[in-house]
Amino acid sequence: MTGSLETGAGSDLRRDILTTLLPGFAGTEAPEWLLRRFEDGLGGVCIFGWNVVSAEQLRRLNASLRRANPLAVIAIDEEGGDVTRLFYDRGAPYPGNALLGRIDDVDLTGRVATAVGEALVATGCTVTFAPDVDVNSNPDNPVIGVRSFGADPALVARHAAAWVRAIQSTGVAASAKHFPGHGDTATDSHLALPVVDVPLATLRERELVPFRAAIAAGARTIMTSHILLPHLDTDNPATLSPRILQGLLRGELGFEGVIVTDALDMTGASGVHGIPEAAVRALAAGCDLLCIGSDNTDEQLDEIVEAVEAAVAGGRLPPDRVREAAARVRALAATAPPVPVAATPPAGIEPRHDAADRAVIAGGFEVSDAARARLAVASGIGTVVRIDGGVNIAIGVAPWGPFAVDSVAAEPSWLAEASIVVVSEGKPLTEPARLSGPVLVIGKDLHRHPFARAAIEALRAVRDDVVTVDMGWPSNDRAFADVSTYGASRLVGEAVVEFIGAAVGAARATSATIGAPGVP
Repeated sequence: MTGSLETGAGSDLRRDILTTLLPGFAGTEAPEWLLRRFEDGLGGVCIFGWNVVSAEQLRRLNASLRRANPLAVIAIDEEGGDVTRLFYDRGAPYPGNALLGRIDDVDLTGRVATAVGEALVATGCTVTFAPDVDVNSNPDNPVIGVRSFGADPALVARHAAAWVRAIQSTGVAASAKHFPGHGDTATDSHLALPVVDVPLATLRERELVPFRAAIAAGARTIMTSHILLPHLDTDNPATLSPRILQGLLRGELGFEGVIVTDALDMTGASGVHGIPEAAVRALAAGCDLLCIGSDNTDEQLDEIVEAVEAAVAGGRLPPDRVREAAARVRALAATAPPVPVAATPPAGIEPRHDAADRAVIAGGFEVSDAARARLAVASGIGTVVRIDGGVNIAIGVAPWGPFAVDSVAAEPSWLAEASIVVVSEGKPLTEPARLSGPVLVIGKDLHRHPFARAAIEALRAVRDDVVTVDMGWPSNDRAFADVSTYGASRLVGEAVVEFIGAAVGAARATSATIGAPGVP
């Protein structure tokens, strides 16, 4: 048993099957069933926000997992922006991809990725499912949006390469996603099967450009997408398609690392077949590491292992394919940095930012002339209308934007002084003319939500002191976005607070000067 744990290798088919599985679990400590699975060769786990209380707790958790199996992959969705697990309780101290693309400084992108990698190393994580290298060509995309570096393939490619190189310099493996590209969708693959009905030539010119760059930069893993591309495979989503994974990713793009699935509990992957059969088909298609979901059980793993064993026994899945996948996973895990032995205080993994850093972030905002004019005369903010557009499953319920900011630099704080009105589906804005002004509307992807559009239109119909702040991906015409921040992380929220605070402060100073004796 000791020798098996040291190498993970062997002729045991069941152990090899377990090595390809990456479940999630409930709680902040490893349950006994999970530790037993690790001793039997389980490939790893995916860490979610609810598994994390503090940096030190996560370090202890990961240490316990890797004691049970030194070749365990500890994966996490830490994208350095809206999607965060390390900072799920308070929002991420990073700008996020879309804003990095707007600023277009690859050195800054590299510094952000390095900071993410150092935080992951400090807590014992070995793989991050990042960067998102999708080209967000569809502004109505409900699941990618600001997770993308942008809509220009060349821009996305250079930032994808910088992110991959920087984070992997820390020892953490990157995972460029979601192959072959989830940017041109208007459907969330968590909930349905999106279709990208474009020819291969378009994919080569647009979606595949950043993946080529990420592979050239040395990305250790690539994550698949649960999307249907009928010009490549009329029957199978990418995760389950040998033509896409073996023919395109392995063959044409020459990727030799670990192919990892997006979560198989998503409708786009298992809505038709169920998770065990989806696992069989994903392995047969060429996937090596199978993300199962977010809250899995011992019984679910049994069902998957038994389905794969049956597929091998029935001749549907060659045993060599399972062995090949398991060998790739073990090779990936074997290069991971060790879990630190010293305790890491929570503040130790969080980069610190000063006013100059936040000014750089605010410099990436897109601000209309009308917004600047209204803010120039706004000596305060009377009402903040908070638009709650529902939970993006990939992001979860992490605090966002100014509402994640505990303290603000501006004194007195315009945010603390303003009344907060929450508008959501089923809770429309009432009596917009009676709100104290000026009015600041803050939300994400405002144009995608009919109730948000209705609230903004009602405000604009009766008053001229309204400024809208879209912290998501705005529509092409910017009709509902006076200020576009291209991200809603806590750091971006801090930059918004200071940006509005500076405008309010300037307006107050101007008002005081005009009102002073002898000043016309």
